[in-house]
Amino acid sequence: MLITQSWVSTLLSEANPEWKGVTPDELDAGYVRVGFETEGYESIPETTGPLVIGRVESIEELEGFKKPIRHCMVNVGQANGTGELQSIVCGARNFVEGDTVIVSLPGAVLPGNFAIAARETYGRMSAGMICSAAELGLIDKASGIMTIDPQLGEPGDDARLVLGLDDTVFDVNITPDRGYALSARGLTRELASAFGLKYNDPAQATFANVPAASGSLIDVELKAETKARRFGLRKVTGIDPHAKTPLWMERELMLAGQRPVNVATDVTNYVMLLLGQPMHAFDADKISGNLVVRTAQAGEKLFTLDHVERTLDAEDVVICDDNGIQSLAAVMGGSTSEISDETTNVYFEAANWDQITTARTSRRHKLSSEASRRFERGVDPALVEVALDMACSLLQEIAGGTIEAGRTLVGEVPAMPVITMAANRPAQIAGVEYSRETVIARLEEVGCQVEESSCGGKLEVTPPTWRPDLTESCDLVEEILRLEGLEDIPSIVPPAPVGRGLTPVQKRRRAIGHALAYNGYVEILPTPFIRQDTFDTWDLAEDDERRAVVKVQNPLDAEYAVLGTTLLPSMLEALSRNVARGLTDLYLFGQQQVAFARGAGISPMPDVTKRPSAEEVNELLESLPYQPLYVATVGTGLVEFEGPWGKGREYTYADAIESAKIVARAAGVELELKNVEHLPWHPGRCAALLVDGEIIGHAGELHPQVVERLGLPKRTCAMELNVSKLPVTEVLPAPVLSAFPTLKQDLALVVDEETPAEAVRQAIVEAAGPLLEKVELFDIYRAENLGADKKSLAFALTFRAPDRTLTDDECSTGRLAAADLAAQRFGAQMRA
Repeated sequence: MLITQSWVSTLLSEANPEWKGVTPDELDAGYVRVGFETEGYESIPETTGPLVIGRVESIEELEGFKKPIRHCMVNVGQANGTGELQSIVCGARNFVEGDTVIVSLPGAVLPGNFAIAARETYGRMSAGMICSAAELGLIDKASGIMTIDPQLGEPGDDARLVLGLDDTVFDVNITPDRGYALSARGLTRELASAFGLKYNDPAQATFANVPAASGSLIDVELKAETKARRFGLRKVTGIDPHAKTPLWMERELMLAGQRPVNVATDVTNYVMLLLGQPMHAFDADKISGNLVVRTAQAGEKLFTLDHVERTLDAEDVVICDDNGIQSLAAVMGGSTSEISDETTNVYFEAANWDQITTARTSRRHKLSSEASRRFERGVDPALVEVALDMACSLLQEIAGGTIEAGRTLVGEVPAMPVITMAANRPAQIAGVEYSRETVIARLEEVGCQVEESSCGGKLEVTPPTWRPDLTESCDLVEEILRLEGLEDIPSIVPPAPVGRGLTPVQKRRRAIGHALAYNGYVEILPTPFIRQDTFDTWDLAEDDERRAVVKVQNPLDAEYAVLGTTLLPSMLEALSRNVARGLTDLYLFGQQQVAFARGAGISPMPDVTKRPSAEEVNELLESLPYQPLYVATVGTGLVEFEGPWGKGREYTYADAIESAKIVARAAGVELELKNVEHLPWHPGRCAALLVDGEIIGHAGELHPQVVERLGLPKRTCAMELNVSKLPVTEVLPAPVLSAFPTLKQDLALVVDEETPAEAVRQAIVEAAGPLLEKVELFDIYRAENLGADKKSLAFALTFRAPDRTLTDDECSTGRLAAADLAAQRFGAQMRA
C-alpha cells in the first residue's frame, strides 16, 4: 500500500501532541519492527526554481493549428519580478478564466530534469508552464492541469508549501492475513505500537453534521447464496455537481496511486484509504426501485466503470435494481449508474463481502481493483455504518446538499470468538519472561478485549472485528512477540536429539550421488514437470505405462502441465540448453521422484468428524500417485579429450551402461544386462538393466529420430533406472580386506556373434570358484580367421585369497573351469 509519511504522522500527532515525528529511515524501521516489510520509500520528486501560485486572468483561443491551443495571461504576483501578467501558451482545456493554478516560471526544473524556459511557440511568447499533477510528480498520469482553491494562497506565493512537496511516500507490503493494514487506520495503529504512542481510532469519530439514522431508504434483499454479511446505504441530496475535490484530499489520493475523478467518487476512495472500507457511489436518480444483491445468471452482461463489457459467471455477485445489474459487487461498479457532471443526488453503499467469492470473481475477470484487494484479505464488518457516515459528512462539507436521515442496513456484525490463553503462554513459547501486565497491554493494543478467567492464570481474549485472523491462542502469542520485538528473543539452537543417523534408503541415495559425482558426472535437479507432447515425440505406444501421467490443475506453464513418469525429458532439456551455450562435452545425472497416476486420480473426502477407518485410509493411499525414486544419466561429446597423447574418446552407449553399473555398485547389488528394444533408445544399442530377473531400467544410445526431434547432438546416450526397486543392502560389519596380492589371468573365448557378452561373463563368475574377485570384459575381436559370424571376447580375471598368496596353478584351475562351462553353454572355444 502506498501512503505518505505526512498522513500517518498527522494521525499520530492528533493523539500525541508532544510527538515531534521521525525521519523516513526511522519510520521505515518502525514498520519493520511491527512485522511489515516495505518495498522502499521515495521522496516526492524535487522541483527547483520558481514554482508559484497563479490566477488565470484571460484566455485566448488560438486557431489554425492541428490541436486546440490557448494563450493565457496569468497573474503570478511579484514572482516574475515585474508584477505584470505572465504570457503562457497551454494546450489543456480543463480550466477557465479566474481559476487558481500552479505555474512554473522560467528557470524552474521539474521532475525528470524538465527545464522551463521562455520561448516563442504558436506565434506567441510562452514564459512558463501551467502544471499538471503528473508534471509535479504527484501522480504518474494526469488528464489536465491542476486547479486549486483560491483560498490556499495568493498569486506569487510559493506553491511547494501548498502542495506539500517535501513529503515521502512509503510502499508498505501487506501480508494476506492482515487486510486491516490496507488503510491509514490500520498502519497508524501498528506504528503507535512501534513508537510507544497513544492511538486514536478514526473509526470512533463522530460527525455532527450527520443526522442520526432513522427509518430506511429503500429495501435491499440480500440473498443468502452471495455469502455477504452486511450491506448499507445512505443518501445525500442536492449536492453541487460542479464542486471540486479539495487539494488535501486530491493529494492523498494521487500519492496513494488513485486518480481523482469527482467529489463523490473521491470521497469513497478517501474513506477506503483511511478506514480500509471500500465503498461505491451511485447516482441516486439512476437507481430505480429497490435493490437485490444476488448471484448473476451465467451469460449476463455488465459494462463496468472501466468501459469494458463483461460476461458474468453464475458465481459472481451483483447488485441489481429494477433496471438490471448496477454493480459487480466487491470489484467494480457499472457504468449505468456512474456519477456524472450532472449528478446531484448520491447513494453511498458500503458492504462486507465474502473473501473467497471476491477473490474468484477478481481472477475470473482479470480485474483486480483497490476494493477487491481489500475484500480478498478481509474487511472489518463493523465499519459499514462508520464509513457511510464519514462519506456523507465529507460530501456535504465539500459539495453541500442534505444528508437524509434514512439509512438502509442489512445484516449484523458477527460475534468474535473468545480465546482462552494462559498468561504465561508467550513466555513458554519464546523463552523470554513477559509479565501479565505486558501481555494484557499488548493484546489491548491490537484491539482485543481481555478479561480474567475464572480459571487461575487464564485470560479470556475477544479479538476485534478487524482481526479475523486471530482464532487461536498461538495467534495471540504471535501478536505479543511481534510487538515486544522478535529481535529480543535469543536464538538458541536446541541440541539435536539422539538418533540412528541416516536410514539405509537415505544412505543408498547419498552413495549413488557420490559415486556418480566421483566418476565425473555433474548433478542437476530435474524438474518434475514435462511437456505434454513428450511421449508423442518419442512415438510411445498408447498403452505404454509411462503415459500414465498426473495432470496439474493449475500449471505455471500450460505446455508443462503434467508430472513426469521419467526423468529423461528434464535431463535432455538441460543437456540441450548446455550444448546450445557451447558446452558440448557433458555428462549429467539427477535423482528425483517420478509420478505414475493410479485410479481415477481424485482422492475421496472422508468424514472429518471422526477418525477414518483402515479401509478409508487405504483408499486414500491407493488414490495417490505412485512415486518411486529414479536416477538418470545423459551424456554427449568427449569423455577423454584429444591431446599430445592421441585422439579423444566419445561418450558411447557403453559409458551409459557403465553409469548403471556405478549405481548398482554404490547400492551394493549386481546388475544383469539384456539386449532389448525400448524407446526412446536405439533398438540395437539398448540394454535392459535387471536385478533378480526384474527389469528396473534401461541404458544405451538414444534413437536417432528422437535425437533429431529434440535437437540433441548425434549419438546422445542416456541411462535411467528405478532406484526404489533396488534391494536395500547393508554390509554390517564392514568386509575384511585381504592383505595378500592379487593374481591376474586373461581368458579369450570365441563364441557366436549373437552370444551376449554378459551371459558369458556370468558363466565365468559361476564356474571360476570363490577365489575369483573380479572379471571384466576388456576386448572384442572380430576377424576372418575366427570364422563366419564369430567374435572373440577377452576377459580379465582377478583372483585373490583371504589367507595366502595364490599360485598360478590355483588360478589356472578356476580359469579352465570357466572355459569349460562357457564351452558347454555357448560352444565357446579358448583362443590362444
